Amino acid sequence: MTFSRKTRGFSPSCHAKRLEAWGEGVRETLLLDVPHRQVVLTIPKTLRIFFKFRRRLLGELCRSAVRALTLYLEALTGEELVPGIIAAVQTFGDRINFHHHLHLLVTEGGMDRAGIFHRIPRLDDVRLAEIFAREVLRLLVDRGLLSSEWAKRILSWRHTGFNVHSRVRTGTRTAALFI
Repeated sequence: MTFSRKTRGFSPSCHAKRLEAWGEGVRETLLLDVPHRQVVLTIPKTLRIFFKFRRRLLGELCRSAVRALTLYLEALTGEELVPGIIAAVQTFGDRINFHHHLHLLVTEGGMDRAGIFHRIPRLDDVRLAEIFAREVLRLLVDRGLLSSEWAKRILSWRHTGFNVHSRVRTGTRTAALFI
């Protein structure tokens, strides 16, 4: 059996060099020079089991977050805006416990159809969490994993377990990769 230094994380120094090169590429080709926010979206403990054994649903979870952000911006501005988003799925918490959640690097606003960037300086985490909850529950109902009655019941709870945190921000694209 042979080992390659090209595998992710095998050599810490090689991994650090690849990570730096990746960050430089993202900074130069993907990020707009506008303020960004780190948006962390979590789902309730009761629903995490669906994502533990159906790993392909994690991609759908990311798409639900993107739809929620897009719907939120549209509701806020009255027009279709396309935000810049880089998403990362994390499947564990601080104590290496089972805890699926998303970390998104998001532009503070989005582009309209004419290519004009509209800045949204603040996100309403509570409202965004409500939209995200509806998108995730729709996903699970559509896949036949959750009944629509249970989805309605979860939405009726005072604390649904869906949460959004978007207070971490940066003013430049260079600083965006360090939040």
